[in-house]
Formats: sequence, structure tokens, C-alpha cells
Amino acid sequence: MTPDKPIGIVLLNMGGPDSLEAVEPFLYNLFSDRELIRLPMGALLQRPFARLISHFRAKKVRLNYRAIGGSSPLLMWTTRQAEDLASLLGKAYRPYVAMRYWKPFARETLRQMRADGVEKAVVLSMYPHYTGATTGSSVNDFRRAVGEVYPDLQFTVIDQWYNWPGYLDALANRVREGLEQFHELLRDEVQILFSAHALPQKFIDRGDPYLEHILDTVKGVMERVGSKHPWHLGFQSRSGPVQWMEPDTVEVMDTLAAEGHKALLMVPISFVSDHIETLQEIDIEYATHAYKAGIPTFHRAPSLNVHGDFIQALADLVRSKTKEAP
Repeated sequence: MTPDKPIGIVLLNMGGPDSLEAVEPFLYNLFSDRELIRLPMGALLQRPFARLISHFRAKKVRLNYRAIGGSSPLLMWTTRQAEDLASLLGKAYRPYVAMRYWKPFARETLRQMRADGVEKAVVLSMYPHYTGATTGSSVNDFRRAVGEVYPDLQFTVIDQWYNWPGYLDALANRVREGLEQFHELLRDEVQILFSAHALPQKFIDRGDPYLEHILDTVKGVMERVGSKHPWHLGFQSRSGPVQWMEPDTVEVMDTLAAEGHKALLMVPISFVSDHIETLQEIDIEYATHAYKAGIPTFHRAPSLNVHGDFIQALADLVRSKTKEAP
């Protein structure tokens, strides 16, 4: 290994609008992805559909982003994760980020990697739980971009790590930190609600392992935290006239409120960074809903972001998987 031939460490993520003006084109890119949303009428109608729905949804989504400062922090967090990870892996590694639905896209990242003299890379999906709608789409997009921009690049893909021990340890630590936010006299009464991003049920029915991966993660985390606190699982961010995974996170909150529970810790389970689903949907919408439903004490476990134990877990994961690579 020579210093002039760095190894790229590429983190794949969804991306998010970097301004309120970027919200509509971001939504258009998202709804245009047939690996995420497949219209039964066929590919020819995908883009007109995406243009229509992104236009009508943009107004509400802009309000949500305005509530958290006017843009998504996902690129900032993913860039910091990549930089911290490369630092732990050693001087031979150089950090990169490739987003699926907003800048930087895989093609521009690959152009930069080629200009930097990167000939080998490790590509890490920042979705721990595999589904074709997220990891599958991002990895396929990266592979297509490699074929178009940099076909000589040699790379290894890490596309799932839902049961990686270091990840489970880091997430368990965030749950413990979340529990510490409750008064000690209330702590034993806390209900833990893991909230994952929902998928249309058809993904699960066709054999997508996402639900199995989520359940394995939750069980691994709770084994580390201890069984004193009851836990529940819900699925958030459901929208549109399709059958979604159940139960809805809000429905779980309503059930807990009806049972008389007064303290709730929300744990975002399928997200490793703060973004719109944690900062707006959970911290604002769900916190308000919990209070109105009769749960006066509501907290969220901190996101993994750039906590040292999480970055160390990713470094150990990369080292382990690259040793396994042929």
C-alpha cells in the first residue's frame, strides 16, 4: 500500500434537500426510483407520476424542513461519519459520500475518486437492515455509476450489518442514555418503543428480509439493555394508498396511552443519523401526539451520529468484512 494509492471508504445514504428550494427536485428523484416505488402501469408513467406527486407534496414537506432549520442534516452527519471512520481505519483510507436522491450523487463521487487516484474502495451502506427499497437501490445505483464513470474501480460492498455486535452495543448505549433522561422515580415505568421506517407490505411478502433484520436488532439491543423495560415496535413515515407494514408507530403510542402508561422512550431503529424522521417526525409530531394522547413524559434516545462507540463499530466492521473479501 502506497500513500499515493489511497483506499476509498464510501458511505451510501438516502440524501436530503440542502435547501427549501431543493425539496421538490429531491422528492422527484425519490418518487422516480422504481426500486422504491413501482407503478403497476409501467415505467413510462413513473416520471410523470413523480413530477405530479412531488409537486403536490412539496409544500407540506417544505414546512417540515423549515421546522428543523430549512435543510436536511443528513449529508453533514454522513460526511462526518465517513471522515471519522477513515481516520480510525488509518492513513491509507480516504472518505467519500454518495447519496441516492440528492447531491453528491454516486457519479460525481466516483469522478472525484478517480481524480484522487483511488483504485480500490469499500462501499458501506448506512442502512443496517437490508431492503431492496433502500440498500438495494443505493448499491445498484452505485454499481451503475461505476460502469459509466469508473469501470476499473475495484470495490467491496457491505450491504447489511443489523446484527453486528459493535452496532448493537452502540445502540444499547443510546437506549441507556435515553433512559437516563427520565427521573429516577419514573425510570422503572418507562415503555420503550422502537420505531423503524415503514415499507409497503409487498416488500415483505416478496421475501425482503427487512422485518426479520429489524426484529433481530431489537432483540440484540434489549438483551444488552436488560429485560426490565417492556419494549414495542412500530413503523413510521407511512403515506399513500398502499398496504404498509404494521403496526403504525402512532397506533402503538395510542395503545400505550390507553393502557395508562405515562412514560415513553422512542428509539429510532432504522436510522443511524439525525434527519427529518427523527428531528421533525419524532421530536415534534410524535412528542406532541404522545402528550395529547395522555403520555406526559416522552423522550427520544439519541441518534448514533458520530458517537465514538458507533464509529469504532463501523471501523471493526470494515476491517472484518475486508478480511473476508476474496
